[in-house]
Amino acid sequence: MSIIKKVMTLVLLALPLVATAQKKDSIGTVIDEVVWVVGDEAILRSDVEALRMQSAMEGVKWSGNPDCTIPEQIAVQKLFKHQAQIDSIEVTDADVAQEVEQQISYWLEMVDGSRERLEEYKHQNLTQIRADLREEMKDRQMVQKMKQKLVEDIAVTPAEVRRYFSALPQDSLPFVPTEVEVQIVQLTPKIEQEELNRVKDELRNYTERVNKGETRFQTLAQLYSEDPGSARRGGELGLMGRGTLDPAFAAVAFNLTDPKKVSKIVESEFGFHIIQLIEKRGDKVNVRHILRKPVVSQEAVDRALGRLDSIAADLRAEKFSFEDAASLISDDKDTRNAKGLLSTDQMRTGKTSSKFRMQDLPAEIAKAVDTLKVGEISNAFQMINQRGKTVCVIAKLKSRTDGHKASVTEDFQIMKDVVLNKRREDRIHQWVVDKIKSTYTRLNDDYKDCNFEYEGWIK
Repeated sequence: MSIIKKVMTLVLLALPLVATAQKKDSIGTVIDEVVWVVGDEAILRSDVEALRMQSAMEGVKWSGNPDCTIPEQIAVQKLFKHQAQIDSIEVTDADVAQEVEQQISYWLEMVDGSRERLEEYKHQNLTQIRADLREEMKDRQMVQKMKQKLVEDIAVTPAEVRRYFSALPQDSLPFVPTEVEVQIVQLTPKIEQEELNRVKDELRNYTERVNKGETRFQTLAQLYSEDPGSARRGGELGLMGRGTLDPAFAAVAFNLTDPKKVSKIVESEFGFHIIQLIEKRGDKVNVRHILRKPVVSQEAVDRALGRLDSIAADLRAEKFSFEDAASLISDDKDTRNAKGLLSTDQMRTGKTSSKFRMQDLPAEIAKAVDTLKVGEISNAFQMINQRGKTVCVIAKLKSRTDGHKASVTEDFQIMKDVVLNKRREDRIHQWVVDKIKSTYTRLNDDYKDCNFEYEGWIK
């Protein structure tokens, strides 16, 4: 059952005590009941329990008493949703579909890829889960856009930032953790042709077995695919847009037309694949695949490490710069155009940053630069990159800013974000309070003693 659902009945509002409206089974046992009414929408006890179960499944912790916090949060979302409808806030079907598939993939990973376990846990088949999620994700995106609209005009000046923090006690200033900037030069060990042929022969064998009807593609994916996320689902990726897939993989996946056929072997940045079509829907495609990764020999790794150690020695002797080495020698396409500088996309702000907290760096890189002084270069080491490939790296610590209490002079942007977020939170909070005042609400007596985040629910 959807967590946020439209209850298209005003009859409930006419009942003497709306909060006691109940649904009973054939022998009179209460199986559901309306616990809150917000405007013309009802919140059922089953809605509350569904969110409680989902939160438990995802490890979400609620502040305060969950029996009070959960229904209040559902009620608040309904206020935002109602305003979004008034303001004609729209979301695209494509965005909703993508978020639905991401959520289903996340849930499947939590139950080891077992569709059957997920359906048992949710008490629905996957089609019903997807349909309910579509409604929920649409509401969620509308709510998010509504919140963004409410705060889009908020800005703060440098003077306001300084005034805000000058009024804070010293022990209330935010702590800025240690941050570093790191440059790398990467070499990918060369894989022997014999190993490439072995992997391709394996994939040809899988294709032949599927084409002969000896086994299903899904079974082979579960047994042999080296993409752990999709292997548990029989190789299924879920609906994906072209831009979210490796270009070589996407070129083949989007050209498939027959779900019974298996694609040719495709080489991507992750390894070698064979692909089978499940469905096409608009500008998205759902396929299953089997990924096999060639194994890098220790000899090839040692050769790459030796070359990098030699390069590091030349760099320390100042024969050429680290920036030149990264631009001309490194085969890491993500950093070579930035002269080796690692960076991360800050999803919350849409900005790119080169500053990392140590715990946010890949573990091997963090270990390599942890004891370096600024400007020093590490010895060569090997690691598995984000594409699952074995690579060899040398790293240079470009800068380090030790953890400290924030100050306006050194951390203005951080402090500005703190003030901006506080203003936004205050605006949202006051909007909810004002909206409650002008909205009909009715609560079950069970909630009359709750200590709610927002005042005004009980009238």
